[in-house]
Amino acid sequence: MEVVAHQGGWDEILLVAAPLALLAGLLLLANRRASRKKRRPSGTDAKTSPH
Repeated sequence: MEVVAHQGGWDEILLVAAPLALLAGLLLLANRRASRKKRRPSGTDAKTSPH
């Protein structure tokens, strides 16, 4: 029976790279939202608008 383990290191790299890529993506989204919210004037929020 062949065991799939120690495939030259690429599998261990994925164990580190995948969570790092996920965190980087989440940080990118959070920064975009924060900068978009910062640019918007405080009185034009859709939730507080009477229309």
